Amino acid sequence: MTRSETTAPWPTEGLSFGGDYSPEQWSWDVVLEDMELMRRAGVNLVTLGVFSWVVHEPRDGEFDFSWLDRMLDLLHENGIRVDLATPTAAVPMWLHEAHPEILPHDIHGHPLAPGGRLGWCASSPVFRSYALRIVERLAEHVAGHPAVRLWHVSNELGGGNARCHCAVSNARFREWVAAKYGDVQTLNAAWGMAFWGNSYSSFDEVTTPWGITAHNPGQLLDYERFSSDELLAHYRAEREVLQRVTPDVPITTNFMVGIGTDIVDYTRWADEMDIVANDHYTVGPDPLKHEDIAFSGDRMRGMSKGAPWMLMEHAAGAGSWHPVNQPKTPDEIIRHALAHVARGSDSVLFFQWRASISGTEQFHSAMVPHAGADSVVYRTIVDLGAKLTALAEVQGSRVEPARVALLHDNEAGWALRSGLKPQNPQRYADTARALHNALFQRAVTVDVIGPWTALDGYALVVVPGLFLLSDENARAIEEFVESGGTTIVTWFSGIVDENNTVRPGGYPGILRSVVGTSSEEFFPLDAEQSVALSNGWTGRRWMERMRPVDSPEGAESVADYAEGGYRGGPAVVRRRLGAGVAWYLSTDLDTASLDDLMGRVLSETGVRPAAEVAPGVEAVRRTAPDADYLFLLNHTGETGWARTRGVDLLTGREHADRVVLDPGAVAVIREERP
Repeated sequence: MTRSETTAPWPTEGLSFGGDYSPEQWSWDVVLEDMELMRRAGVNLVTLGVFSWVVHEPRDGEFDFSWLDRMLDLLHENGIRVDLATPTAAVPMWLHEAHPEILPHDIHGHPLAPGGRLGWCASSPVFRSYALRIVERLAEHVAGHPAVRLWHVSNELGGGNARCHCAVSNARFREWVAAKYGDVQTLNAAWGMAFWGNSYSSFDEVTTPWGITAHNPGQLLDYERFSSDELLAHYRAEREVLQRVTPDVPITTNFMVGIGTDIVDYTRWADEMDIVANDHYTVGPDPLKHEDIAFSGDRMRGMSKGAPWMLMEHAAGAGSWHPVNQPKTPDEIIRHALAHVARGSDSVLFFQWRASISGTEQFHSAMVPHAGADSVVYRTIVDLGAKLTALAEVQGSRVEPARVALLHDNEAGWALRSGLKPQNPQRYADTARALHNALFQRAVTVDVIGPWTALDGYALVVVPGLFLLSDENARAIEEFVESGGTTIVTWFSGIVDENNTVRPGGYPGILRSVVGTSSEEFFPLDAEQSVALSNGWTGRRWMERMRPVDSPEGAESVADYAEGGYRGGPAVVRRRLGAGVAWYLSTDLDTASLDDLMGRVLSETGVRPAAEVAPGVEAVRRTAPDADYLFLLNHTGETGWARTRGVDLLTGREHADRVVLDPGAVAVIREERP
């Protein structure tokens, strides 16, 4: 079935609330206290057994599920449902001792040490056989238990074993390459192996790109694809067992969709999930944490095709893996959680329930911190649980259809980081985040989607730094514009094809026919540099030697470079194409300039915000057949406001026209319909 046809049951009534629970780390008296604290907070779903393989199978072939039985029964008695993990993220030490060859190998060909998580090579048939054995025995044992409402395959696949260079991986990579290209001549042409005289005479000569050298960009990109495919194959293998044994329980695995290039191709994985789930963590010092949440939420909604998705993990405070790990204020805990719900999540789950006192993540925040229940954090969790109970009717509603799409593709990010570029290093998502933030600040809802997604129904399509673009997807953008849509194409888009080969003839490569002009030279800028444009705008990071616009093509220069070697040349171009309009930005506009541009584009396209709001107030609308829910989140330290009519589900207060929001506050308005 396709994602839009899937009708997987949601694991809870109302919004799901809870998080990862590791009772195997605690004494039974603490577990009993946990039940009381969970009931007090309104927890209705926990993820159980993520790292419990050695508990279920303490020795090779000896299975003991008595601990699990006790926990499932106890949670069920307390009204708490279970997202049960297959425990394959945590390899037992006895398995490492018996089969050290399953460990992933780094770029130097050295095996990683056991003792972490996901300590296995995705291509290893030895590991696969052991993994599927424990999955089958586990599924057979719990089949029919009323507490088990969702399967959680492994954990953050690739988060520790994303890339492997062992002998088995090399052999599988050769098989993968041979299956894709058929013969070695086609492979040599696709990867451009004539450069540096590196052509292959046989597939037997192909290796993973290990060691320290300037690897071929085509090889690097295909290795990223291969690695993602191998991890997906493992997910599918576990899923097949679960579907066979427990066909009525939906299945997912937790993505890690956030800033930058994903380690696996989540957008192409999404249709493999019954419910799409994500782990999302903000960076403490990031001043735009709330916009990061919005961007990832809009990506998840694009992957779920608009259906509700699941926030599987986020933090109640500080993480523990950044250089500086900063906690959240109580307002931030509430606001960040509800920001995910605003953008389509029907759950608020944390890592984890109780803060660990030992192990690698002993200082990671939790719903119950080291200080215990007599703490600001736990009291805030209780408050959040009450708010989610008040929002129960929102469950199952969908975010209002967006009229703006932003095209985002992991393969484009992988291609960008594969090989040397005019600017090194270059983060794929930076331009996308800047344009998304310009729309976010204007309370405009955006779908972040793969470039192969149908563009019907959108008024504006943003193409931000989409370095790799296929012929088919480029043609879809052109047809969208010709039929009356508007697109904004930014620098370094459409540059290479699917093989990471530069498209000759000028930039932006295959999108030249859309924007109606081209450039012949890049001029990257240092971080402290900027360039003035003729209309008062400011560019950063990048300039291009643009050819004069060709007026018969309908293109006009909106802003020229006002200084430097490209002075007088076009910087921002607007073109009429068929019934639509294409914009090309050959420089990275600063925040004020981008806001000015976006105001003009939104006015021309007729795209309206979700609501009229004060600066710094986020507004997103979720809709159901019988109700509309406007989420309002004030991310500022000042009093904010929004114009709408209805009742605030969080307070019960009626609003006739204007909602006033205290600093850091949230309101969810069930709006009056005309």
